Amino acid sequence: MKRLREDRGESLIELLVALSIMGTAIAVLLAGLATTINMSVVHREQAEAGVHVRAFAEAVENTVAANPSGYVPCATTSSYLAVYTAPAGFTRSVVEIKYWNGAWANSCGTDQGVQRVTLRVESADGKVRDTLAVILRKPCRSKEDYPTDWPCT
Repeated sequence: MKRLREDRGESLIELLVALSIMGTAIAVLLAGLATTINMSVVHREQAEAGVHVRAFAEAVENTVAANPSGYVPCATTSSYLAVYTAPAGFTRSVVEIKYWNGAWANSCGTDQGVQRVTLRVESADGKVRDTLAVILRKPCRSKEDYPTDWPCT
């Protein structure tokens, strides 16, 4: 039986070119999928860090509002750490504290009863961090109920 010209098979070179094109397309698709998964993880951690830094701020505010000694005059960056424990996979820190003396100052001098506390929650791998500044005001209480906390100006 004679072979017809149209029955001719594919050459090895054509087959290799087709496989290399398909291999490249699959590699690009897998890289895109890996990037999507990685960004999904980072986005979830960002959302979690936001929730945790707000919880940290709320814990500090509640401590100051509920307890006469919750407000720490001339506080340091370690003064408010004990009120909140970061969940597994995250760390918490107080980045800075500024004091109101007519303008925000880095050094305390005489504490006027207003502080700007900058809080931070960061993922353990360091990829995600969220920062929030909270203004704390020394609570004013009555002289009769809190004689050691008086005067409040």
